[in-house]
Amino acid sequence: MCFFYALSKTAQSLANRYQLGDGLDWPMEAGLSAPKYYVSGFDFPKMPVLTNAEPARLQVLAWGLIPSWVKTPAQAAQIRSKTLNARAETALEKPAFRQAIRQRRCLVPADGFYEWRTFNGKKYPYYISLKGRAVFSFAGIWAEWVDPATGEILKTYSILTTEANPLMAKIHNTKKRMPVILPRDEERTWLQDGLSAAELQALMKPFPAELMEAHTISRLITSRTENRNQPQVQEACVYPELDDI
Repeated sequence: MCFFYALSKTAQSLANRYQLGDGLDWPMEAGLSAPKYYVSGFDFPKMPVLTNAEPARLQVLAWGLIPSWVKTPAQAAQIRSKTLNARAETALEKPAFRQAIRQRRCLVPADGFYEWRTFNGKKYPYYISLKGRAVFSFAGIWAEWVDPATGEILKTYSILTTEANPLMAKIHNTKKRMPVILPRDEERTWLQDGLSAAELQALMKPFPAELMEAHTISRLITSRTENRNQPQVQEACVYPELDDI
């Protein structure tokens, strides 16, 4: 599962990371005018992605996929909270995802994400990143939906999830899931047209645990009164009752 992540890098640093050159076309009013230390999928934020349709340009899409066949705004509002993630094992079959995963794939840049570990009946938050905190890409899928009331075209995305690697199995120890993180040399493969079901499944595998790191963080992340979009949300916090990951 992946409902909360971070992207604290600037638009220009993302352009450099994805080798976009001078093709950066970035709507700053909806983009990274400020670092995103914490975003919640349940707010349906607009975040940068690279799609297979325009792989050389960062675009802003809303998190929470709305399939093109959705008929009403009410139905769209209902489905998007259920499509923040798509299970890799069933995405090729589920009506909400099967067209998107075959035809509309994207890279979702991030530099960390958040998950909770259950221990003795309590939940403990963790911040997880790659070693060195480099930008990485979640495997995503996207869709276009036309609001019948206004004619507005809304582009949305979902993040694929897969079975947990050993590190994530210790943290997300109830459902043992993790987002699909693509190795850098497989990012452009994910965006290629014409991939078979077998080729797609081969890409949606657990990322190597030895290339990741994680630490417990404070419960600032669950505060309803404080601003969670600040660097402190990612700072390490020790809980003596927990064993080491």
